[in-house]
Amino acid sequence: MQHDGVEGFVEPETLVNEMSVVFVDAAGDWTRRRIGGPRGIDDVIAATGVRLFDAEKTGYPQRMRDRIERDRIIRKRLEQQERRARFEERRAEGE
Repeated sequence: MQHDGVEGFVEPETLVNEMSVVFVDAAGDWTRRRIGGPRGIDDVIAATGVRLFDAEKTGYPQRMRDRIERDRIIRKRLEQQERRARFEERRAEGE
């Protein structure tokens, strides 16, 4: 099975996280999945056909970093709109 535009980035095991793979599509959307150790790498390749990279060596693709930044900006704007709406409500109640 081939997944066009999707790449996988294997993350090493740490003290707090199991070895995992981050799948990134052409738009920069991503998801992380535990793979249970080095043997899981072969299982991921066999099950998905996705090309895998070592995240420690290659880093993450720019499209993923761009998506994370866009999402952060959108979240911040929504939070600001919500704070502004609460402020306006309180101000209207005080009049």
